[in-house]
Amino acid sequence: MFKKILIANRGEIACRVIRTARRMGIATVAVYSDADARAPHVRMADESVRLGPPPASESYLKAELIVDACKATGAEAVHPGYGFLSEREGFARALEEAGIVFIGPPAQAIAAMGDKIESKKLAREAGVSVVPGYLGEIADTDEAIRIASEIGYPVMMKASAGGGGKGMRLAWTETDVREGFEATKREGLASFGDDRVFIEKFIESPRHIEIQLLGDRFGNMVYLGERECSIQRRHQKVVEEAPSPFVTPEMRKAMGEQAVALARAVGYHSAGTVEFIAGADRGFYFLEMNTRLQVEHPVTEQVAGVDLVEQMIRVAAGERLGFGQSAVAMLGWAVETRVYAEDPYRGFLPSTGRLVHYRPPRAKEGVRVDDGVAEGGEVSIFYDPMIAKLVTYGATREAAIDRQIEALDAFRIDGIGPNVDFLSALMQHPRFRSGELTTGFIAEEYPEGFAGAPASEALLKGLAAVAAGMSFSEAARARMVSGQLGDPILVPCDWTVRIDGRDLHVTLGEGHAMVGDERIEGELTWEPGDRVATATAGDLTLTINVTKRRGGWLLGTRGRRHEITVYPAHVAALSRHMIEKAPPDLSKYLICPMPGLLTALHVEEGAEVEAGQPLAVVEAMKMENILRAEKAGIVKAVTAWPGDSLAVDAVILEFE
Repeated sequence: MFKKILIANRGEIACRVIRTARRMGIATVAVYSDADARAPHVRMADESVRLGPPPASESYLKAELIVDACKATGAEAVHPGYGFLSEREGFARALEEAGIVFIGPPAQAIAAMGDKIESKKLAREAGVSVVPGYLGEIADTDEAIRIASEIGYPVMMKASAGGGGKGMRLAWTETDVREGFEATKREGLASFGDDRVFIEKFIESPRHIEIQLLGDRFGNMVYLGERECSIQRRHQKVVEEAPSPFVTPEMRKAMGEQAVALARAVGYHSAGTVEFIAGADRGFYFLEMNTRLQVEHPVTEQVAGVDLVEQMIRVAAGERLGFGQSAVAMLGWAVETRVYAEDPYRGFLPSTGRLVHYRPPRAKEGVRVDDGVAEGGEVSIFYDPMIAKLVTYGATREAAIDRQIEALDAFRIDGIGPNVDFLSALMQHPRFRSGELTTGFIAEEYPEGFAGAPASEALLKGLAAVAAGMSFSEAARARMVSGQLGDPILVPCDWTVRIDGRDLHVTLGEGHAMVGDERIEGELTWEPGDRVATATAGDLTLTINVTKRRGGWLLGTRGRRHEITVYPAHVAALSRHMIEKAPPDLSKYLICPMPGLLTALHVEEGAEVEAGQPLAVVEAMKMENILRAEKAGIVKAVTAWPGDSLAVDAVILEFE
């Protein structure tokens, strides 16, 4: 067994690998860019080596720097994690030439499966079902339009070396191809160093289901069941679960055997994943093979009882698998949600910045948090916006989902806009809970964007009672301040609470509250200044994120943030006479919706624009975002230029 390994990655996956290596008694080496100098993975490792500046192309993507770090520290092997160099054939070969073991598949397998065009040809030869499409190289946009028309819309444009949801565009019309083909090439080049693009038929209403493989160097290969990964946004997985509520035992066996056949065809060993898309008729088609550890691997670990990172290390060290296919069993149900620095209330735009407060839910039975951030750290514009992965396990799917809802409420994240509320809303959605999933779920269920999960009448009344209780506690503390002029003001028990546009009269009592004419039994555990409260209100048990607001509170729970104003009843009668300040008119500006780099500006001063016209492109988190005109107008002034790094809400254009 290895004495020391290097992890050629960052963030949560680096921390994840370090934990297993430490348990196995293996010393670890972390690598980092200047942006990650104080990151948790650097502190966790036994040693660390600086790679270079923050851009991945100058640090984490430079194979020669990783090799040098291994030589300098005496690391015998490298675990690549996912992303970055994990699926680069050249990296695996460079390590081999330097006498360093690559903890992953052989270089020829990476080459065969890493090229999405060639992998589909190999899959077809191995007897694996494939989606109709054009697998040759496409010269330019005009040729792409011709090919797309021949295949028939809708089509998917994909970077040949792509993965992780990047370098992909769905095209419903010729206009979509014309606008998206070059962007797909650029994303492929920027993220993977390869701008080749292929086009294939898009299967409508598909499910994304993948098979986890594990093999050793002696020809032993098993499949560890499937994962359902259909809940996606912009082709980026958001929720994963194992097993799939859709897959039958017969379908699982057929998919698993095809995945194994493909792996054997390319001489594969280590952990790998074969992705399929499946139609409503349970027909399935090969999508791609990921020759690395997947982000969502923990759900398989939970139901299969296998530490995949440990198995990868053991296989790389020359050990045989300790079990065969007949010993593989999937017990219980696991669900994973990806907590991203994306603000769902602003169209899921990247929300980079400092984590002013970060408290994940406590790990306990059925709850696992894999993260690589810490309070006071920064979510950088240079890398993926993932903050953490929340994995829950239960005997049934319903139990695992309910644990997700409870644990998501326990996250405390301030400083950036996380997607926690959205994840909770997904867990509560009737269609999700029924298992009726497709990759179009989010677009279909949230066509107008996300405004928060629907709140029941019981929840609204419970929160009204909680808000009144908090205001009572705050007023009671203020009453105890010494040196007040006159007698301290008595703290009222009657309050008027405005929540979701409704005024509710709340009278507080001992161990209960009257909300209107309804008596709610409950208890509030909270002291002024606490950022998290726990409460019972009738049949509800709540964990609530608390933020003080002028005249009230912002309370977050069960997938929604509630702006609540609270006044003593006698004051509320007068508050309606207060004049509300009108918000400023921002319609005459093109505003940068996220921190990022302005890479293109399509208009100049004096230009006439039409509604929907592309005006600028902002790159953030390695993704290009096209900013369009909301209405027709004339450009009065240009205030930002290509190459500028923009903050959120920075003005790019002003219109007359």
